[in-house]
Amino acid sequence: MDKKNEQWAVFWCDLLQPIIYEEISPEETNRYLKKLSREKVVYPDGQCRSPSLSTLKRKLSAYRTCGFDGLARKPRTDRGKSRTVSDDIIETAIALKKEQPFRSDVVINRFLEDKFGQTIPRSSLYRVLKESGATRRKLGVTTKPVRKRWSRENSNDLWIGDFEEGPYVINGSDVVPTYLSAFIDCHSRYVVTARYYYRQNLDVLIDTLLQALAVHGMPLGLYVDNAKVYHATGLKAACYRAGIRLMYRKVRDPAGGGIIERLFQTIQKRFEAEVKADDILTLDEINRFLAAFMAQDYHKALHSEIRTTPEKAYKEGRRVVRQMDLNAFCTSFMQRAERTVHATFADVQLHRRYYRTDPRLRGDRVEVRYDPFSSQDTVQIYSLKGVYLADGQLHQRTKADPLPPAKKLEKPAHNYLDLLARQHQQELSKKTGGIDYRKTADSRPWPFHEFAKLIADLLGEKGGLGAFNAEELEVLKKTWNIHTGINKAMVRQACAAAGHKTIPHVIRELKTMIYQ
Repeated sequence: MDKKNEQWAVFWCDLLQPIIYEEISPEETNRYLKKLSREKVVYPDGQCRSPSLSTLKRKLSAYRTCGFDGLARKPRTDRGKSRTVSDDIIETAIALKKEQPFRSDVVINRFLEDKFGQTIPRSSLYRVLKESGATRRKLGVTTKPVRKRWSRENSNDLWIGDFEEGPYVINGSDVVPTYLSAFIDCHSRYVVTARYYYRQNLDVLIDTLLQALAVHGMPLGLYVDNAKVYHATGLKAACYRAGIRLMYRKVRDPAGGGIIERLFQTIQKRFEAEVKADDILTLDEINRFLAAFMAQDYHKALHSEIRTTPEKAYKEGRRVVRQMDLNAFCTSFMQRAERTVHATFADVQLHRRYYRTDPRLRGDRVEVRYDPFSSQDTVQIYSLKGVYLADGQLHQRTKADPLPPAKKLEKPAHNYLDLLARQHQQELSKKTGGIDYRKTADSRPWPFHEFAKLIADLLGEKGGLGAFNAEELEVLKKTWNIHTGINKAMVRQACAAAGHKTIPHVIRELKTMIYQ
């Protein structure tokens, strides 16, 4: 007797208990049954009705004849057989399925309707085919694989990663969706990284992966979804450079990602449900709360699959931490673009931003390399042959940059002016025997050579006029000739205020003082 029949047998015994245990005389039995048939009782199926007198007599007779087990309901003699469909129709349906195991219920019913003018309901047809061993699984033609549970011997042997939609958050004055990117360790079920982002693309994937690599070192393998973002050339190149085996889930086989999907389900039930029940958060706030949930809840809770906590399993399974060079890993994701260095501003344009570079590269065609996952404040400038040339610093064309310190050139070993003067002197000697020129004396309170010597002393140079080259002396002389009101106090003040101790900066300060 099954449990359901046992409940019904107990129900009838409870009703007939006074008669069964002879608490009522045989003469009063019929009167008691009539009284009982007029009362409403709650049946085991939940219905409330009055039992008929014939039913009560039949149950009492069954108990007296066969005891408690006699009250069990007898199974139908036609149990398992259709009472509306003939055996011929059922046999034809079974034969149609066996000759072509991939036939659907729609196709089988079209055959039956054509031959018999009758169909079999889908649920009834499946039950009949299953009992007759005529389903695809019973016929041995199913393509569904027999699976095994994921397992790895040690921590960091394999990380499993994926994306999942997250709650909405506040972004400025708008409410936008988020996406959860996570990687979980296969051995311990420890979440090596999990964060919410505004989007799900390659830069988010790499940012998540870099956070895990920086904390936990390098895994032996990565198991990811078969989406397009995971087939990026940069990701494959980075994994090959680091020696990380990159594996993909089979197409149309979601069961292969059961571990990461189970993690997402846990986060949705135990974390995101609480987030949605409270005030809406910002992206930084929800990530801060997620980190607390991982550390205090998920990693410390007993996992039903591994029979311990993920935190304990991860520590016990970690045999070695495989360190890696993250900068070398990131080089695989450097983007490249050809640009021409602007001839006036000495910069290159990239994504509507300007990067100042070496003025000597003005007009050159160069290759700009940049990290798409960084703030992109700096780019690298290479020649078209792959030779590094300089860095490019983010700047604004409308804002004047401070003057760079002037490079002091050494005096040339071969003096072109001496060559010209010697040739000219030779020519004059042939014609006139030479000409003598006299210089007029300077009428100023102090001569030019003292002005130049004072500047040289204040700049820490020795040698007076010999401390400067011809170009610097020319600039000093022009300034001396134009601005007659220069005195020693002004020179000292200009040298002290100059940002760089060079002639251009001193002259600029002198001019500023004179104009003021």
